[in-house]
Formats: sequence, structure tokens, C-alpha cells
Amino acid sequence: MKIYTKTGDNGTTALIGGERTEKYDFRVDAYGTIDELIAFTALLGDKLVDDERTEQFEPEIRNIECRLMTAAALMAMSEDDEFDTTGAMKRVQPITPEQIGELEQLIDKYQAEVKPIDKFTIPGGHRAVSLCHVCRTVCRRAERASLLARVEFPGDTSATIYLNRLSDYFYILGRLLSERLRVEEHLWIP
Repeated sequence: MKIYTKTGDNGTTALIGGERTEKYDFRVDAYGTIDELIAFTALLGDKLVDDERTEQFEPEIRNIECRLMTAAALMAMSEDDEFDTTGAMKRVQPITPEQIGELEQLIDKYQAEVKPIDKFTIPGGHRAVSLCHVCRTVCRRAERASLLARVEFPGDTSATIYLNRLSDYFYILGRLLSERLRVEEHLWIP
């Protein structure tokens, strides 16, 4: 099977259920932005294994990548698709409240490990920290794109909720990595 199909040459693409839609469809933008986030998250995971002080976070990053694949698939489903149909859609299930809760537990745990601040942080200090902030900002864009997709095409909202928590996770992970890597956090002082 060839990697190219030529079916998108007219500006359309297929959703999971086979429905064709324009490539500028809000759902396509949402799952495309999530795909971008997956790539940056992978880059962060690859960077974390380079240092024994940060390698422990790599498995949770790989878990997040899997959840993001689910989020992208949820955005690629037509509003008429059901979770109990055949094919790929049968395997795509919403992100569960428990999975969102696991992310919240990590956020709470990491927040308890860093000193409180009352200012905005400026990204930087170490590549891993900067990558956390790249992931955070792309995640926020993915969340906005997902919200637009759900306004136009009502459907499961678990991906949007997960993205909302995930941006907080990337923020607090960046702060924790600053401490673990002993790099100074840059605070914005207007």
C-alpha cells in the first residue's frame, strides 16, 4: 500500500468513519494540532531520557502520547459516529474521568514539590524546560481548536477536558524540571 492516495488533492480528507470533509474543517484543524502536540511531546520524552535527573518522567510522557492519539482520533470522528460501531471507531473510546484524574494527581504531586510563586514564568533555562513550555502552548492551541470543533460538530468532550488539564501538567512539569536540573526560573516582573 502506498503512503500517498491522491484522494486529498482536491482539498478534502477522510474522517475515521470514512466521511470526506474539507481540510480546513475545524475537526481537521483540531486533530492536526493535537498531532503537532504529539510530535513535540515525543521530543520532550526523548530529551528527558538524556539525563538521569529527568529520565523518570519519560514513561508518563509516553502514556500522555497515547492519550493524545486517542484525543486526535476523537476529533477525527464524525458527529454521527458511535463508539460501538465497527472498524477503527469501535476501538476508540472517550478519555475517561479516571485518566483525567491520573493527570490531575500528577499535577498536584508536582505542584507540592515546587516552591510557590506569584509571578508568570518565562520559558527557558534548559532545553527540557523550554520543551515543556512549547508543549504547553501547543496544547493550549489544540484545546482552542478542539473547542471550535465541538461548537461546529457536537460530540465527545473528553479530549478537550484532557487538553485543558494537560497544559497545566506541562507548565508544572517545566517548573519541576527547573528545580531538578538546578536551573534558575525566570520570572516576569513587569
